[in-house]
Amino acid sequence: MGKVTGFLEVGRKDTPYRPVEERVRDWHEVQLDPPVEDVRQQAARCMDCGIPFCNTGCPLGNIIPDWNDFAYRDKWREALERLHSTNNFPEFTGLVCPAPCEAACVLGINQAPVTIKQIEWEIIRRGWEEGWVAPVRPERRSGRSVAVVGSGPAGLAAAQQLSRAGHTVTVFEKSDRVGGLLRYGIPDFKLEKWIIDRRLEQLREEGVLFQTGVHVGVDLSVAEIRRHFDAVLLCMGSEQPRDLAVPGRELAGVHFAMEFLAQNNKRVAGDPIPEAEALLATGKHVVVLGGGDTGSDCVGTSHRHGAKSVTSIELLQRPPDQRDTSTPWPSWPLMFRSSSSHDEGGTRDFAVATKAFLGEDGRVTRLRAVRLRDLPPDPKTGRAGFEEIPGSEFEIPADLVLLAMGFVHPVHRGAIEDIGVKLDPRGNVAADTRSFATSEPGVFAAGDCRRGQSLVVWATWEGREAARAVDLYLMNESRLQSRDAFV
Repeated sequence: MGKVTGFLEVGRKDTPYRPVEERVRDWHEVQLDPPVEDVRQQAARCMDCGIPFCNTGCPLGNIIPDWNDFAYRDKWREALERLHSTNNFPEFTGLVCPAPCEAACVLGINQAPVTIKQIEWEIIRRGWEEGWVAPVRPERRSGRSVAVVGSGPAGLAAAQQLSRAGHTVTVFEKSDRVGGLLRYGIPDFKLEKWIIDRRLEQLREEGVLFQTGVHVGVDLSVAEIRRHFDAVLLCMGSEQPRDLAVPGRELAGVHFAMEFLAQNNKRVAGDPIPEAEALLATGKHVVVLGGGDTGSDCVGTSHRHGAKSVTSIELLQRPPDQRDTSTPWPSWPLMFRSSSSHDEGGTRDFAVATKAFLGEDGRVTRLRAVRLRDLPPDPKTGRAGFEEIPGSEFEIPADLVLLAMGFVHPVHRGAIEDIGVKLDPRGNVAADTRSFATSEPGVFAAGDCRRGQSLVVWATWEGREAARAVDLYLMNESRLQSRDAFV
């Protein structure tokens, strides 16, 4: 529980960041590592709350009070062991997770919550630095094999768990490098790729095999995979972007956010990008449609390119500065948030709908929009709506428009169409969260391709739980622990 009176004596001290004028000139991590004594003091704020809601607020069921206590007592190796017992990749969540655990922290009812995410990062950072993170190999192999399709956080977590259970695991990835969303969806200034590579080396030493540049269902049929593997786990993510059907959508300069972000990550990795295909914000008026993590990443990337201006447009009203009454503790609060990218500059505009893209010579030059106002909730459905404000139309310069409005479901072309699994009404692979079994025997699904667009922490949880389900299917029993064992 940390120090008994810690929460009374120590205030919250947030993660420090590099100066804006410095960090926008490179692609390195924006955050700094605080002094270890500061982290220990923050861990001391963890209180004896009786029922640790942070534990249930975390999708992985991380045993947060335990490793907070170990960190406070300078027992970092014990803290790492407890952290790894529920989370395969705490360096990923420690950097990019929005920390629903902190929203559920009991201290957060009337004070600033414990800096759980910061403490998590320090535990794993120190673990790697001290050499405590090592391959975990099974005592013997089961003779069973599993194909994992997709190498994002769900696929990697599942692969590691299944390999540790003794199965031979091969991960198939359609891209040229392993990592999925972690590799090509998140900019280096939030997650440098050597952090992924370091963990991949551990997986390889544990026996996990990787096949890159293989699009299952296109380059290699699912039928062929099923002939060589005892089970198949689909972890392809949710990559079908939400489009915007307005006049001018066909103009050059209007792109999906992931086209922009993935190309830039390849550029940062040293891959040559043909000049004719280059998507750069340099010297341009950039407009980002969507205010979530993907939109924020587009903003930060545009700043580093040297954009002339960056404007973020969101459809909904600006959230309140404090937790809204519609989302009481310990739920995830509806409130205004500003990412490190937003803090670097640019303009944010709310309650705005895009009406059209305007252009010259086939290229976008301006965006026409209209302001919105809320409508009362529908008495039958309870859903709130909005309407356009008459006479509120306006235009802004736009040389590059990035559509960051979320993802609707996994891309169906490839493995999903080839295997013919049933889909849910939203277009995701239909499977529950107990068996993770699809409509096809021996085929399972986990992560965003099953649940829809979500968080890295949820994908990691699904990968772990699905691995246990696959292990049960193969062996009729499993020594892999479920989250239920911790909450």
